[in-house]
Amino acid sequence: MMDAAVFRAWIVSAAAVVEANRDHLTQLDAAIGDADHGTNLARGFTAVLGALDAAGVSAAEPMVPGAILTLTGNTLISKVGGASGPLYGTAFRRAGKALGDAADVELPALAAALEAALAGVQQLGAAREGDKTMVDALAPATRAFGKAVAEGASATDALGALAEAAEAGAQATIPMQALKGRASYLGPRSVGHEDPGAVSTALILGALRDAARAGR
Repeated sequence: MMDAAVFRAWIVSAAAVVEANRDHLTQLDAAIGDADHGTNLARGFTAVLGALDAAGVSAAEPMVPGAILTLTGNTLISKVGGASGPLYGTAFRRAGKALGDAADVELPALAAALEAALAGVQQLGAAREGDKTMVDALAPATRAFGKAVAEGASATDALGALAEAAEAGAQATIPMQALKGRASYLGPRSVGHEDPGAVSTALILGALRDAARAGR
């Protein structure tokens, strides 16, 4: 069972890990993109923290997990340029909508929310696994988490599987040729570089694992 405090801690942790890896993400993007992924995403999550603080002050009651994710998504869409704002924003908004008004989230509900996030990203970006995008981290992570939950794994083990699959998926983009996004313009020259979107996805999902563990 995960409550609003865990989801808020996830977003705070995600903001911290994105900021810590801002330069690394930007360097990855410099090789195959616009060299702004880390900067844009860090700016977006800083804005998210401000929005959460403002909402917390004005709310009569604590926000539920779904509302936290929806606000995160809305803020990223409005504050982050390029493709990453709409893609990450859609992921969080779809996940938030899937969670609805529940005050506490069970593992199967979180699995469904992650599946909704993946579906939103794929619908918006028209990307599949193997295209060298954030989908290459998000899809295997969602699959691994769903499998662990279906097999009765604990939250710690299921979230560990989520984060590990995301990290492995990000690393697996290195030998791929990009078929979507700006990196696809490079053709074969995109091979040999880790996709920045997949890396940031792995960082954000790792933050979820860490926040949930800290909350136990």
